[in-house]
Amino acid sequence: MSDLAKDAWRKYLIQLQAHPLRTKAITAGVLAGCSDAIAQKISGVKRIQFRRLLLLMLYGFAYGGPFGHFFHKLMDAIFKGKKGNSTVAKKVLLEQLTSSPWNNFLFMSYYGLVVEGRPWKLVKQKVGKDYPTIQLTAWKFWPIVGWVNYQYVPLQFRVLFSSFVASCWSIFLNLKARSPAIKNA
Repeated sequence: MSDLAKDAWRKYLIQLQAHPLRTKAITAGVLAGCSDAIAQKISGVKRIQFRRLLLLMLYGFAYGGPFGHFFHKLMDAIFKGKKGNSTVAKKVLLEQLTSSPWNNFLFMSYYGLVVEGRPWKLVKQKVGKDYPTIQLTAWKFWPIVGWVNYQYVPLQFRVLFSSFVASCWSIFLNLKARSPAIKNA
């Protein structure tokens, strides 16, 4: 690892220790912006839509990072001191039955209402049509991520790990959440 990367990682760890919520929020916001830029390019957008990118960064900053921070602290409190495969399985199951459906619904609603500026009626139709497929796909993908996260990743790095994986998931959600009329913009 280069000295620059080592120094950046060291500074990140210092910030994570001193200001965990702020650091996780900023990290989630930056990763949300990166994933949106990639999603825009994949979808064929000629020029990056900076308003959209900033709104998705805001979502990561204001919701993604803080939600992950408090959710993982709550999970750690619920299962305090318990370890082993059975506990990891319970954590994954609880996460998949609570935060996974909520996060996907909220993202799709935010995307339609805020990013695209659609009326609730159209967003509700879009969510009603696409949500079941998205959630079923999430239940095929995220339990593996959750297992790795709870089994091998220390608490202070769980949001970072989830945010990196979520940046890939967000590309999928971004592409699925876009309304048909907007896709070729």
